[in-house]
Amino acid sequence: MNPLLLLDRLRAIDFLSPLALRLYLAPVFLAAGLNKALHFESTVDWFGNSEWGLGLPLPLLNALMATATELVGAVLLFLGLGTRVIVVPLMFVMLVAVATVHGENGWFVLADPVSCLVNCEGLEEAVVRLDRAKEILREHGNYTWLTARGSLAILNNGVEFVAAYFIMLLTLLFQGGGRWVSADYWIARRFGAAEGAADHRAAVLRSSS
Repeated sequence: MNPLLLLDRLRAIDFLSPLALRLYLAPVFLAAGLNKALHFESTVDWFGNSEWGLGLPLPLLNALMATATELVGAVLLFLGLGTRVIVVPLMFVMLVAVATVHGENGWFVLADPVSCLVNCEGLEEAVVRLDRAKEILREHGNYTWLTARGSLAILNNGVEFVAAYFIMLLTLLFQGGGRWVSADYWIARRFGAAEGAADHRAAVLRSSS
């Protein structure tokens, strides 16, 4: 088969790409928003405290906006409603997260002694903590049982996941919610058909006058 013809036929299912991105991101933001909402007082304290938190001004307002953006964003992404609009504030939340929380920790989310791109010193500190945790578990716990389904890991809390979410949101900004399974598509189709009918009627009236 002609590769160009095959690629052309694949356009019939190109809606799967934005759909997959939306369905992947929706629960991520829903969980983040619910966590903030269910512990809202602690969230406000974390936003405002400069010693162990973010030290941002107007912590109540910032916490409220971040929580609402993530919760509303999750619903709208799931529905594919206002996709290109809602991804903008969600992308802003990701940029703030990088600037205030994850950026200083380098790239990787998990501490890995063979992974060092940015802030190797911080990564090495996380690896030291990981090694110490393993020693404690080997001495005082059933290490074999604890690691039966995967090795012990410790968070380095880098930008890896946040950057991935940002790239997915950026893709949706350009692609939109996709065809067939997004509210945006059906709204555009409905109003586009209405506008087309109105233009046709206007053309008929002009031609008959």
